[in-house]
Amino acid sequence: MPPSFDIVVPTSNVIVDTESYLALENPARIKKRLSITVCDHCYQPELDDLESDWVAHVTAPAFKAYRRQRGEAVDSFCSIGTGSGLDVLAAVEILGATRVGLTDVHEDVVVTAANNVARNRKARHPLTIEPGCGDLLAPLRPYGVRYAVIYENLPNVPLSSAEEVAADRKSSTYVPPRTECLPAWVKQQMLDLHYLALAQSREFLLPGGAVLSCLGARVPLHAFLSLGELAGYAPSFLTYGWKVQGNPEEVIRDHVRSQENGFGPFHFYRVEVLEKTFADAEPAESGKNALEIERTLLPQRLDAADAYAAFKDGERIGHTVAFLQSKLK
Repeated sequence: MPPSFDIVVPTSNVIVDTESYLALENPARIKKRLSITVCDHCYQPELDDLESDWVAHVTAPAFKAYRRQRGEAVDSFCSIGTGSGLDVLAAVEILGATRVGLTDVHEDVVVTAANNVARNRKARHPLTIEPGCGDLLAPLRPYGVRYAVIYENLPNVPLSSAEEVAADRKSSTYVPPRTECLPAWVKQQMLDLHYLALAQSREFLLPGGAVLSCLGARVPLHAFLSLGELAGYAPSFLTYGWKVQGNPEEVIRDHVRSQENGFGPFHFYRVEVLEKTFADAEPAESGKNALEIERTLLPQRLDAADAYAAFKDGERIGHTVAFLQSKLK
């Protein structure tokens, strides 16, 4: 039987204007104003700075590109590490999903996200919600189902212990140490969870489906293509873009520390450089030309230490973002 959840979680509430957040008119499947509860273990949506928000600035454009490419609605969708559930709501509206799975390592996140999705769909849109608490896709096994699209936007900044992850309010930012045997270069680039998600997805992906990996491109793009190939897929870039680095004090600093410990190196850019580079770029077209765009950005690249110094000097720092589309060979 599917898992059940019956806990009380400390929360805050925000109202999200669907049209501005997802850059669309007249939502058909979810409400025009979303009432989103945010629990302690996930980030608040960046409603005052959408260029810093993953779902609004990166995920929604990629979902639109995938829907255009596919040419028809996606009936089933799964999000690994969902956060508040805004990614699932975006999939319901943009992809047309009528069955959604969602997972997270924190029970309060799963409960809150599932309630957010249920509460904010329009009553006339049929929707089955399959929540699971645990590691990656494993908690969805009791449902015995597969999905047309599996989406992940997983963390890649490790803490030294699982206890630290459990204690940290923004623990979805971090990766606990893994016991699996992983290729050395995957560990070097801190892509552990992305690789494991791809490997697990083979069990849960419908024929003809795709895994969409939302990847902060702080490492070279060729690493992402290698990641998909190593996991047994035919990978390509669906979209390529950028975002302002959210929580820069914390995130850039932690990348500096990881770099000092032998990981990386990791790359960032001044926001003004990214704005100019992508000013007239359409996300899907940029995906086709991702490697070429990356080459043009190379002279403007900052490693983590230089990016942190620039941030401390008052500059806005961002990074590129790749949406990797992986299909079974």
